[in-house]
Amino acid sequence: MNCIKHCPTEAIRIRGGKARITESRCIDCGECIRRCPNHAKTAVTDCLEHIKQYPFNVALPAPSLYGQFNSDVTIEKILESLLQVGFDTVFEVALGADIVSRAIAEYLKRPDIKRPAISSACPAVVRLVQVQFPELIDHLIPIDAPVEVSTRIARDEAVKRTGLAPENIGVWFITPCPAKMTTVKQPLGSETSNISGAIGISEIYGDLLRAFPDCNGGQKLRRASPAGIGWALSGGEVSAVQAAKALVVNEIESVNGVLEQVALGKLKEVEYIECLSCAGGCIGGPLTVESRFVAQYRMQQRVDGKMNPDAIGNLSVNVDYAAVLGGDERRVIEPRPVMRLDEDISRALYKVEVMEDTLKRLPGLDCGSCGSPNCKALAEDIAQGTACETDCLFKLREKVRDLAREMVEVADRLPPPLVKQSGDES
Repeated sequence: MNCIKHCPTEAIRIRGGKARITESRCIDCGECIRRCPNHAKTAVTDCLEHIKQYPFNVALPAPSLYGQFNSDVTIEKILESLLQVGFDTVFEVALGADIVSRAIAEYLKRPDIKRPAISSACPAVVRLVQVQFPELIDHLIPIDAPVEVSTRIARDEAVKRTGLAPENIGVWFITPCPAKMTTVKQPLGSETSNISGAIGISEIYGDLLRAFPDCNGGQKLRRASPAGIGWALSGGEVSAVQAAKALVVNEIESVNGVLEQVALGKLKEVEYIECLSCAGGCIGGPLTVESRFVAQYRMQQRVDGKMNPDAIGNLSVNVDYAAVLGGDERRVIEPRPVMRLDEDISRALYKVEVMEDTLKRLPGLDCGSCGSPNCKALAEDIAQGTACETDCLFKLREKVRDLAREMVEVADRLPPPLVKQSGDES
C-alpha cells in the first residue's frame, strides 16, 4: 500500500492484488518507485544499445550524473567515459542550464508576468500543475528546460560538424528520473521533443565505471560553469538565476503543499519559486544509484570549485536569448482535466452527491485496504463505477454480519406446513 498512500495525484489503485496506474493522472514523479520496498515498480528507459540506430550520437549528461562518482573522478573523465561507451560527442546539460539561467533572469525583470513565477524545469512539477493546479499554469515560466535547450544546440553543432541531416543525429539524455523519459514521448507544450531518447543513470552507470580505466580525463570536454552544474542540487537554480525573494521547495509532497498556498492567493511576497519533485533536487532522482546525501556532498565540492580548480566553465555558445525565451509563441501548456468527475456538468453534480452520501457511510480510517488511497478516493471510485462499497473491509464485514444474522433468523423459521397451530392435534 506504500505507493498508493504517497502518490500525489492518487493515480494508483490496487486491483486483483496488483498496483494499477491511471495513466492520465500519473505525473511521473517516481514516488511509487522510491516508496515500494519490494521494487515492484520500475521505470522504462532507453538502453545503450538503442544508440546504434543513428550514425552519429550525442550524449547529454545531466549534472546529477557527476554526483554519482567519487570526488577523485574529474568531470572531464566522466565525460570522456561517455565517449568510450559509444557516443561520438558530449554536450553538458549544465551548459544548457547556464543559458536558461540567463534567460530566466531576463524574464523575471518583466513587470507583466504572474507572480510568484514558478520554475518549469522539472517536468513532474509542470504535470502536477496541469493536473491539480490548472489555475497556476500562467505562473509557470515559459522557458524550455535546460535539456531541451541543450538538445537544440547540440544537434545544430553536430549537423555542422558532420554534415548529416538533423534526423540522422541521435541526442540522448542521461537522466536521473523517469519524468524526462516521458517528456520525450509526451513533450510539454510542443508536439515533438528534440531528444531522441533518455537513458537512466542507473542503466549506464556500470558501463561508465568499466570505461574509466581507458580514460585519462585529458580531453577538454567540460564547458559548463559551476553555477550550471549546481542545478542538480536543490537551490541551484535560484543561485544561478540570482533571483530575489525566491522560495526553494523540493520533494513532491512539499511542492504540492506550496502550490496549494499559491492557488489560495498566499505567498504574494514571493517572486520566484524553484520546485523540484525529488528530495534534494535531481540528485535524489529514482534513477540515480548513489545516496542523495553522498551525491549532495560530492556535487557541492564540485560547485564550490574545490575539485578541478583549473576547469572553469565558459559559455562558448552563441545564444539567441529571444529564441530561448520565445515569448507567447514559445509553448502553450494546457491543463489536464483528469480530476473531473464528468464532462457533463449535470452528471458531475450527480456524482458529487453520490460521493458525499457514500463518504458518510464509509469509516473514514483511510487505511487503503480497499485498494484506493483513502476513503474519499474510494467514494469517487464508487461514483465513477470502478469500485463498490463492499471493497471496504469494514463495510464488507458489516455486510457479512448482517447476512449471518439473517441466515440465523431464517434457520429458526419452519416452513408453513410444519408450523403447529394452537389446538391442533399431532
